[in-house]
Amino acid sequence: MTNKIQTVLPTGIIAGIVATLLVLGASAQSSLASVLYAASALPILIAGLGWGNRAAIIGVLTAAILGAALVSPLFALAMAIFTLIPAGWLSHLANLARPASELGGPDHLMAWYPISDILLHLCGLVTIAVIILGIAIGYGPELTGQMVDAMNSALQVQEPDFAVQADALAQTKSMLVLMLPMFQGGIWVMLLFAAFYIAVRIVSRSGRALRPREDMPSALRMNRHAIFIFLGGVILTFIGGVPAMIGATICGTFGAGFLMAGFASLHFRTLGKDWRLPALILCYLSTMLVLPALAVVVLGLSDTRRTIALTPVKGTGGAAGPKTDKTSGRDDKDPDQSNNDSN
Repeated sequence: MTNKIQTVLPTGIIAGIVATLLVLGASAQSSLASVLYAASALPILIAGLGWGNRAAIIGVLTAAILGAALVSPLFALAMAIFTLIPAGWLSHLANLARPASELGGPDHLMAWYPISDILLHLCGLVTIAVIILGIAIGYGPELTGQMVDAMNSALQVQEPDFAVQADALAQTKSMLVLMLPMFQGGIWVMLLFAAFYIAVRIVSRSGRALRPREDMPSALRMNRHAIFIFLGGVILTFIGGVPAMIGATICGTFGAGFLMAGFASLHFRTLGKDWRLPALILCYLSTMLVLPALAVVVLGLSDTRRTIALTPVKGTGGAAGPKTDKTSGRDDKDPDQSNNDSN
């Protein structure tokens, strides 16, 4: 036990220090701010995935204390809400497992928490974080209107002949108030999941992984319950006011989840095809436009499933590497019993 504490404690502290430095770097370097800010989740994810919940908790607390001491308590709170807590929670979920026999599987296998449910939690956490940010900064039509007016004034200074009609300006303001939280939430979901994916690869290569590394093209899907949340967000956007802004945030975060699931489905469907590489490159490039991106989202909506990784119980032997049980359109019990928190 003493040896474990001696390993977990310094690992968590180092993770918290590195996370704080990355956030401070994001504050100093505006051109790479989003990437560095999202990268601050990596140390916490690596600590949690490789050393367990206690290392992740120590990392989050260390980063929060350093952020409060070096900058301000508000800075530490924002850092915790947007990156550190989601990272710690994702690593906790990834380490959850239960006997496969409880799900109707063999006695000698363990079932791990599905990637689809991890992605569902991530979308929900980012939605809450963006809503909290909006409340904190007083986000609304007035703020976005001031931003549009400032940009219009700057353009007129550079181009005196440039003039925007009042109707077009009002339409831009009404669109921006919904587009900003939608894009911010969607991009943040993708950045944090990219950090999770990189952390899984790093920890797997180091041999410290508690969870088996899964094949993302076959495992990365959204839980079918996310469809109802996404549709609820779409309905809210037509109501107007604060509900519309919340609905736009939901559309952005859960839409990003379905977008990633759609791309994973494309990767899976094109396995072994000679034209796979150029087709995928074309798909990625085309999604810079709205309609192709919506087509990938629809593909993600049409292919929802819960893919559960199965591995042999320690000490029973068995083949190396995870087996998967793909359950499409069927609700299984969540494998929410952790057998790895002893680290």
